Parts: sequence; C-alpha cells; structure tokens
Amino acid sequence: MRISAVMRNPKAAHIDFTPFVGMIESNPKFLPSNLDMVMERFGSFLVAEWKRPGETIKIGQQRLLEALAKVPDFTVLIITGNTDDGLNVAAVHRVMPDGSLKFVCDSPDELLVRMQDWYEKVSGP
Repeated sequence: MRISAVMRNPKAAHIDFTPFVGMIESNPKFLPSNLDMVMERFGSFLVAEWKRPGETIKIGQQRLLEALAKVPDFTVLIITGNTDDGLNVAAVHRVMPDGSLKFVCDSPDELLVRMQDWYEKVSGP
C-alpha cells in the first residue's frame, strides 16, 4: 500500500476517541492516543508529539510517551510549535527513559539537523 496524501490543513478534523469512553469497564477513562509524527529506519523509531505553546499533554498521553521512551530503539520528542505556515519550532525536548525531559533545541533548522543526525545514527556504518 502506498500513501501519498500529506496533511497541510491546520483545520483538518482529528480522530475523536469519545466513542471509546467506557470500553474498559474497570477503567472507563482508558482511551486510544495518537502520535503526531512517527519515523522508522531499520527498526529504530523517532516519534514526536507536537503541542502549541501553552498546550498541555494529557496524563494518558504523557504515560504513553514515557513508556515508549523506555523501549529500546525508540527516540521520543515533544515539540512545541506547529506547521501552520511553515516549520515553527519554539522548543524540542526528548523524553528520557526515566520520564524526565532533556532540552534538545529551539529552532526549526536545529530540529532538522537533529532528525538528520538520528537518521545517520540508525542507518549504521
């Protein structure tokens, strides 16, 4: 299967997981989550959640990102910014396996360099 569509509409509807509320009777708030960015190269993954300045991460998604950061070959980023009119990056933090955040960069150009570095690192010799 080939997917060629690229989402460029900041007003595009997102998946509403409300129909899943209560699917687990013993934990009715347990819901699916989504990631805004996923890249894979030779079994290594770079995942990111994008948040606008001032926007918070819900506890369930925070737990998901922390769990993914513990998985070998997963790099997890939280990017403060948007792509509404180009690549806007205010801050990038890496979620560490212990759940702490490590500052990575605060510019679009540096984010691209860090992503290129990740690609080179996981591509091997």
